[in-house]
Amino acid sequence: MAKTIIILKSIFISYIALISLVSKCKSLTETSTNGFTADLIHRDSPQSPSHDPSLSPSQRLANALRRSINRAQHLNAHRSTQSPKSENIIYSNGEYLMKYSIGNPPVPSLGIVDTSRDITWTQCQPCLQCFDQNLLLFNPNGSSTYKTIRCNSPECNSVQGTFCSRTRQNCLYYEIFADQSFTQGLLSTDTFTFGERVSVPNVLFECGFRNAVSFGSGGSGIVGLGGGNFSLIRQLGPLAQGKFSYCLVPLSNNSKSSKLNFGAKGEVSGRGVVSTPFVRKYPDSYYYLTLKGISVGKQKLEFYDSSSSSSNQQGNIIIDSGITVTLLPTNLYDKLKKALQRAIKMNQIKDPKGVLDLCFVTPKDIQSPDITFHFEGANVKLKSENIFVRTSNIAVCLAVQPVGVSFPVYGSIAQSNFLVGYDLEKRTVSFKATECGN
Repeated sequence: MAKTIIILKSIFISYIALISLVSKCKSLTETSTNGFTADLIHRDSPQSPSHDPSLSPSQRLANALRRSINRAQHLNAHRSTQSPKSENIIYSNGEYLMKYSIGNPPVPSLGIVDTSRDITWTQCQPCLQCFDQNLLLFNPNGSSTYKTIRCNSPECNSVQGTFCSRTRQNCLYYEIFADQSFTQGLLSTDTFTFGERVSVPNVLFECGFRNAVSFGSGGSGIVGLGGGNFSLIRQLGPLAQGKFSYCLVPLSNNSKSSKLNFGAKGEVSGRGVVSTPFVRKYPDSYYYLTLKGISVGKQKLEFYDSSSSSSNQQGNIIIDSGITVTLLPTNLYDKLKKALQRAIKMNQIKDPKGVLDLCFVTPKDIQSPDITFHFEGANVKLKSENIFVRTSNIAVCLAVQPVGVSFPVYGSIAQSNFLVGYDLEKRTVSFKATECGN
């Protein structure tokens, strides 16, 4: 009986999402199906409102690594929850920001891109309690296209954390995070504009007027690019066609912006592309991949998760753009560490920043053996910059950490200088080695 209810609920939510897409299809022009490209701004780059010029590159890296640990803990807490409960997640620790606008006339907004969350949210007036942001707050009363969602609507019944207002008219939402911070406001729709020409009507989002969140990026909220039904990717309809991709510039090159591509521009094709399926698991906003093992030179290290009953478990690692380092099960990490210690004939040193585990003394880049991540159907060969980072002028460290009982994550350093494409219709993630700064 319980399984039947879950299936019926899934069908109901998919039906509501389909109706929303049909209404958007009528409003989008044929030319908009070409897709579009937006800049991805790293939160520590000079283009970011949170950029601190007093920090050294190694200090910025150390801060990003610490944010990664915090974010991974909360992603794991949400993943292991048996029923949807928002109090186990925190969204403030993403790494990349995206410019867009809300309303008519358009009001500029800057949101952290989150590939592990679905619905987008932003701060709104009247701001009864808000965190500091550099841009003006969005005022719903100033937008001719803004609409609230009725409490008896299918959307209100489908989005987690929603409830009716005292008047039984508007649909409210409330999310409380693990650190007791929270966001509260109205479930709403409005026109979202990307760049100067691409406008999408009736995008469902959360308009927050009470936001007690530690949000150090200088942004206005979150842009949800997860795999669920209310993800921005789903809501873009024919404009995105269920596809998006990004090309992350290495952290050492902060003079260039990374790129985020949607729709036809988000396709990853041509010579050198490898693709792997992502697996449907709870929560469906996460992109679960299957990692078979890692090669160091000619040595193959098989994946083994000590918390799992099967070494070949499907969907055993999450790919996430908001976590900097790659997180591996302790058993696999230990094998990788020993293989690199044997292969790299350099003196070891403790990480001067006290974050990473395996570091070598060298003022130059490390010439590491070939390292390949073997995903199901896709062998991704990494360069030295994908696996090692400099944490001081004398130390280069392995950008991988053991996670113990937490869930493994394929992080953004490993993804840099790759065009990484997501196809929600084919349910695949693709990789193509690319110079993302060009």
